[in-house]
Amino acid sequence: MKLVINGNSVDVGDDPEMPLLWALRDIVGLKGTKFGCGVAACGACTVHIDGVPVRSCQTAIGDVTGAVTTIEGIGSVEKLHRVQEAWIAEQVPQCGYCQSGQIMAAVALLAEKPNPSDADIDDAMSGNLCRCGTYPRIRAAIRRAATIEGA
Repeated sequence: MKLVINGNSVDVGDDPEMPLLWALRDIVGLKGTKFGCGVAACGACTVHIDGVPVRSCQTAIGDVTGAVTTIEGIGSVEKLHRVQEAWIAEQVPQCGYCQSGQIMAAVALLAEKPNPSDADIDDAMSGNLCRCGTYPRIRAAIRRAATIEGA
């Protein structure tokens, strides 16, 4: 099976039941997407399929019908995504484990609502858990990212 991941056509094996998370990490070698709970409850494994955030731990590769974007695909060393810039400026991460999923959820939110309210932020981020409790900094980073021009 082939999937489009971060703009590249990639062979992900032939087991359509394999979770997308394992294909990304173990076959493709993209380690930014994290395994958290395995039941789509924590958000650490969030990726985008055609711009929509999904939990890759519960998405079988055989069910993927669009282009996959991972944390590695939203910015680069030369040009960070505005959410990544805001995350750094607000010093969001502590342990950092959940942050790729948090960032992917925030990118999807800002694509849908460029100037989100606090309620919009809370709603969009409610499925992403942070054991370190960086929620106030996450909200501040999303607000900051909303003011940065470009993607």
